[in-house]
Amino acid sequence: MISQTLARRWPTALPYWQLARLDRPIGSLLLLWPTWWALWLAADGWPGLHLFTVFTLGVLLMRAAGCAINDFADRKIDGHVKRTAARPLATGQATPRGALMLFAGLCVLAFLLVLTTNRLTVLLSLPAVALAFCYPFAKRYTHLPQVVLGAAFSMGIPMAFAAATEEVPPLAWLLYTANLLWTVAYDTFYAMVDRDDDLKIGVKSTAVLFGEMDRAMTGALQVMVLFALVLAGQRFELGTFYFLGLAVAAGLFAYQQWLIRERERDACFRAFLNNNWVGAAVFAGIALHYLTS
Repeated sequence: MISQTLARRWPTALPYWQLARLDRPIGSLLLLWPTWWALWLAADGWPGLHLFTVFTLGVLLMRAAGCAINDFADRKIDGHVKRTAARPLATGQATPRGALMLFAGLCVLAFLLVLTTNRLTVLLSLPAVALAFCYPFAKRYTHLPQVVLGAAFSMGIPMAFAAATEEVPPLAWLLYTANLLWTVAYDTFYAMVDRDDDLKIGVKSTAVLFGEMDRAMTGALQVMVLFALVLAGQRFELGTFYFLGLAVAAGLFAYQQWLIRERERDACFRAFLNNNWVGAAVFAGIALHYLTS
């Protein structure tokens, strides 16, 4: 709906809306769920309107900024990849300078939000921005760009604890590790969509690194995610609803493994998208625990 309105009234703005992936919310949701896990756990329930608003808007802004800098980094590559050939920078609808300005502007807005919290949260926001900037370039130098993405996608967790409690306890890093492993798993599915193209143009990824072991490796990562989340549930003394949420997540992981069994592009992409429900299931378990305790 918004894309159609922009196309009709402000056609020059539409490529930048698409550049920020504001027409595709899946990435924002995958960032929001673990941030909300951390907020609820840090605050022992509802974190209050201020922190909820700061972190929700901050996630939306930083995800959009990350997409802008990602497309800037990949502007000479995307045209050679089937899935990304129609992106605004690849087609020339947006300019590299415009992408950099969009990245900078979104980062400034996100930083202004963080300034309403406390000093520790502000300090943690600096490596968060650095990781968001570095991720798109990691695929040139390492087969583990998904690990860099996982580190970036998980920074909302220690920041949430810092904002709610003015410290980052060890349990926050357990949750950080769980989310990092989860991100590597689902972004490997995403990379499997592009693997044939990536091999031709020399782009690195865990999908390329794992090769024929991709299903086994993503399955092992998913098992480790569940183990870390079980440990987190025990340490935070969460109850039945949380572990029911983990059971749903385990079932969804099994379904994703079934989807990728033939390594078909569309099926791998569906497996990636299905992770939205994993994040939602874990969050529902956490939220219901605090609502009923």
